Amino acid sequence: MSYKYFPHTDDDLQQMMQRVGISSLDDLYAEVPEAIRFRGDYDLPDEMSETEVRQVFEQLGAMNRPMMCFGGAGVYDHYTPAVIPNLLSRSELLTSYTPYQAEISQGTLHYIFEYQSMMAELTGMDISNASMYDGTTACAEAMMMAAASGKKQNRFLVSDTVNPKTLQVMQTYAHYHGIQLGTVVSRDGVTDREDLERQLAEGGVAGVLVQQPNYFGIVEDYSGFADLIHTNKGLFVIDSIAADLALLKTPGEWGADIAVGDAQSLGIPMQFGGPYVGYLCCTEKLLRKMPGRIVGLTQDNRGQRAFVLTLQAREQHIRRQKATSNICSNQSLMALFVTIYLSLMGKEGLREAAQLSYAGAHYLCDQLIATGRFQLVYQQPFFNEFVVRYDDDLDGLLQCLSDEGIFGGVKVADDQLMIAVTEQRTKSDIDRLVSLINL
Repeated sequence: MSYKYFPHTDDDLQQMMQRVGISSLDDLYAEVPEAIRFRGDYDLPDEMSETEVRQVFEQLGAMNRPMMCFGGAGVYDHYTPAVIPNLLSRSELLTSYTPYQAEISQGTLHYIFEYQSMMAELTGMDISNASMYDGTTACAEAMMMAAASGKKQNRFLVSDTVNPKTLQVMQTYAHYHGIQLGTVVSRDGVTDREDLERQLAEGGVAGVLVQQPNYFGIVEDYSGFADLIHTNKGLFVIDSIAADLALLKTPGEWGADIAVGDAQSLGIPMQFGGPYVGYLCCTEKLLRKMPGRIVGLTQDNRGQRAFVLTLQAREQHIRRQKATSNICSNQSLMALFVTIYLSLMGKEGLREAAQLSYAGAHYLCDQLIATGRFQLVYQQPFFNEFVVRYDDDLDGLLQCLSDEGIFGGVKVADDQLMIAVTEQRTKSDIDRLVSLINL
């Protein structure tokens, strides 16, 4: 069978199937249970005019039910300035071309360079790469950087206050790269330093990953962590929510070797789970262990400013299986999104958004506790996210709020709810949430 837009002939397909030991394309899906296979015809309409196509998609869009969001757990409802989508589509910047050849992708290389500069400043680190797929894979790449940097050290520790989704991704990477992944227990919602010291003393630890603010929204005190980890010949890695670094102590100030995380909080809409963008920054001594792309500034033969990919011996297209990473895409469209957002907001704008998020979360927390039906689970400082215990039917409460068009938070236990507030939530929004709970 041949398809209009597929380059492979029937002979090509036969040769490939013979090579992998199958007789038909259906054999590729032999492990997929019959019960979940779709055997019917797709409900696709006949050809349509542009007007009709628009109407169809408007009808589909109308089926979505927008909700006021008080959820977080790694994805946050921050405001997207209206100018960003328009700038994203400008021809100087928007291209599907991968920037191997600098002479035809100066626009792409330029904004990636600006992205790197801004992320390095935001995290307080020396160097940033040209972005990652998302925050979870950035953490996994940092783990592999640490393992590659350590001599005969194949253990990596992760605090159990890190987002569980991040840990799951790291477990997958660790399994296939021969890395022993361990967890550091927590006490009252924060990393247990005594357990960390004990595991480091056992030796062989290439690095340690913590999160700031952590999964429960708590702002942890990492004083002395860098010295402790470095004394035991490991690397200190901090996973941070990017927007919160406008007010919090940066990974660089904590003495981290690698700073990672998701930059979705820098104005990227939640949009059903992606695409997002991860960041990875590090100290200069780890430059050659860094995965992905790095763009540098130089001069051409006429003395004009030019942007180029640097240190390409790290890359898949040169070193193949010996590359520091097999990431081929640089996720540059979303890096452009972040670059425009940071340029528009500036330092003061970022601080103001973070301050509004912080103030709103603490106001809501106080109001919920005042109802007498909630208790704060962790008596620790938090930023714009917190966990409360509810003394009644939590599922019923969440359904009630949903019926009123409010996503009330992320259920993290049978009686515990994690709630996040961003600058998008006004005082009247918060008061409405509390009033519905009091009904």
